[in-house]
Amino acid sequence: MDVKEAFISRRSVRRFLPDPIPKDKIKNILECSAFAPSGHNIQPWHVYVVEGKKKEAITKSILGSIEDGSAKNFKQEFDYYPTEWFEPFVSRRRAVGFELYKLLNIGRDDFEARDKQMQENFHFFGAPVGMFITMDRRLATGTFMDVGMFIQSILVGARGEGLHSCGQVAFTKFHTLISEHLNFKENEMLVCGVSIGYEDTNAPENALRVEKLKHTDYTTFLS
Repeated sequence: MDVKEAFISRRSVRRFLPDPIPKDKIKNILECSAFAPSGHNIQPWHVYVVEGKKKEAITKSILGSIEDGSAKNFKQEFDYYPTEWFEPFVSRRRAVGFELYKLLNIGRDDFEARDKQMQENFHFFGAPVGMFITMDRRLATGTFMDVGMFIQSILVGARGEGLHSCGQVAFTKFHTLISEHLNFKENEMLVCGVSIGYEDTNAPENALRVEKLKHTDYTTFLS
């Protein structure tokens, strides 16, 4: 597909088919993502691609920590969301959540069902391939911008290969557990997880379409 189509068709898919992905597709995505920009070309990212038993083991560890209560003691290494939400961001956030739960027929006060849906993150939403992107925690805040552009390259690149994806910060809380499975280096920090696969078009949650701003809403043209 052309570049514009890849960009505008990219979205967070929350239910995948179990169909295996040809290795060449994953290789192509990563080879192209290598051309993402970074300050002084430091290329600060590292990617772990997990499938099969390794992916299942990570899922089991995370869900086990939730079940036994130990997950409550885990802390994320960086703030992804603000401590207190404010407009217009809080309304945009709520709109996505309300619509998703509506599609899944989950009531606002059905906290058990909401927790169960949240835990689908750790099943990689059924995707056959998961990725974990890391960086060296000794680098500066600006490095997050570099890694963000790299992750976006993966997500758009997946569309170019006819695949869908979902970026998942939810995994970062379980940095320590995931590190044990992937043998992170001493200063390696988990920045994001990504699920990749073929979309399950029959899943109600994949009917979610979020509203995007028009470029005129966030752009100032000067001359």
